[in-house]
Amino acid sequence: MSWILFILFGLIVGLIARALMPGRQPMGFILTALLGMAGSFLGGYVGGLIQGQGDVVDTADPYNWIGAILGSLLLMFLYGLVAGRQKTV
Repeated sequence: MSWILFILFGLIVGLIARALMPGRQPMGFILTALLGMAGSFLGGYVGGLIQGQGDVVDTADPYNWIGAILGSLLLMFLYGLVAGRQKTV
């Protein structure tokens, strides 16, 4: 997959995960895309391993979309925990 398609895929997945995540996510457009790309890589990789495809990430497979969204939700949750603890005095 080309880099531009990967960035676009990550942005779409990040926006979907951000819409599904309850509460307010105080992050910008670039951080949403980065978390979406990392989550899509993580979820797509794990989804491919569960299906027995190895490390092949196929964007046309609906299971990889679901895995990518779940991976992005997990990373957004973890980001919210880390960012919520760092309060300025």
